[in-house]
Amino acid sequence: MAKLYVNPGNPKSKINRELYGNFSEHLGRCIYEGLYVGEDSPIPNTNGMRNDVVSALKEMGLPVLRWPGGCFADEYHWMDGIGPKESRKKIVNTHWGGVVEDNSFGTHEFMELCRQIGCKTYINGNVGSGTVREMSEWVEYMTFSGVSPMADLRTKNGHEEPYTVNYFGVGNENWGCGGNMRAEYYADEYRRYQTYVRNYYNDKKIYKIACGPNSGDFNWTDTLMKVAGRYMDGLSLHYYTVPGDTWEHKGSATEFDEKEYFVTLRKAYYMEELILRHGAIMDRYDPKKKVGLIIDEWGTWFDVEPGTNPGFLYQQNTMRDAMVAAINLNLFNKHSDRVKMANIAQLVNVLQAVILTEGEKMLLTPTYHVFKMFRGHQDATLLESSLATEEIGMEKDKIPNLTESVSRAEDGTLTLTLANLSLDTAYPIETVFAEGTPECVSGTILTGAMNAHNTFDAPETVRTADFTEAVLDNGAIRFTIPACSVVSLHINMK
Repeated sequence: MAKLYVNPGNPKSKINRELYGNFSEHLGRCIYEGLYVGEDSPIPNTNGMRNDVVSALKEMGLPVLRWPGGCFADEYHWMDGIGPKESRKKIVNTHWGGVVEDNSFGTHEFMELCRQIGCKTYINGNVGSGTVREMSEWVEYMTFSGVSPMADLRTKNGHEEPYTVNYFGVGNENWGCGGNMRAEYYADEYRRYQTYVRNYYNDKKIYKIACGPNSGDFNWTDTLMKVAGRYMDGLSLHYYTVPGDTWEHKGSATEFDEKEYFVTLRKAYYMEELILRHGAIMDRYDPKKKVGLIIDEWGTWFDVEPGTNPGFLYQQNTMRDAMVAAINLNLFNKHSDRVKMANIAQLVNVLQAVILTEGEKMLLTPTYHVFKMFRGHQDATLLESSLATEEIGMEKDKIPNLTESVSRAEDGTLTLTLANLSLDTAYPIETVFAEGTPECVSGTILTGAMNAHNTFDAPETVRTADFTEAVLDNGAIRFTIPACSVVSLHINMK
């Protein structure tokens, strides 16, 4: 029997609710068809936003949304996306599929989407092909309420009151699609551009995020922290879980064997090494952890579904993706002293999406269910916990059999999330508390074969169910977690 020790008397860091954020880019069918169908669509909508998708995201507890990219951000000129829609500039989306972008979804539409969901806003600005003036005027347009050319223009376009911009990214992947810059060059550019991302009101301070490293580029982190660390609130990190050996052959989202399953999960666990090593560099310059590590692109990346546009990055979502999500979310919780926000890529119809749509149809993916099951961690306090694990896997692809995290909400409720990564072994678990006694426990489970996924013909093949196996036993909680499953327990203590 595996013992899970929880010490409620040793609280750790706060788990920012923004760790459960998401990312939406003008890519494939994420924005158009996925989130926005237009006011005249026969698909039920409110001001153009799909009612079914908005409702599902509210239920999932989406806390923050990043937009408009991604690589698209450093091609995006915000003035193309304001004013009457019939006169907005049409462009070619050169990064993603070469399709026409009509800019019918712009600043006002994004803010309306976030209003409907009830989430915070994360805007990514254009450093790669934009100017300091352009970025400065965008911030003024969105947030200034006095007399100014940009505030007047916003009012003319139908929104007199200023918007709230919670987070602002100064560029995206500037080491690659955002300009192919050297770390030293971007660090100086960041210092210049962020100067003009102004906080017009003290009670609405914008959290400024610098473009951080691509995966294991530790020199980039060192350079950015050394040159520009005092000018930033957060530093981004991008890492995708790609099981294939090359970007040309990443592997199928649904047709994979046991070996590929363990390769994928081993690569997902690399996230912890990245957090620790980048975090150690940040600690040298920022020992008080004032600068947050912002993992604003993460998730699985497979070959696109057969017959779909390669530039649209549309992929299915299985129980393997659910396991990747559980691994990462538990890691983010465990390292919430440094990791302050994370945004899975992407929201709808792209990469490891939480929702897929097809015309009027919508389905929830296994990843969606994991996010909803972990919702109790949002804004809770991480508690000290430890779990005896064993290695499973094949050949060099060894991973721990179990992953967990435990937190306490303001009302005292404990949330325990546990994933069994084994494909064939159920494990008895005994949860022991260093202090306090559990008086009530309820739970939810998500389980299925590793390839199991939802389709539009069978949208509930993988879904959550009540988990009634957890029982109170002399101050402990005992249960058996099935193979390939995620369990969430809510515990009331006395």
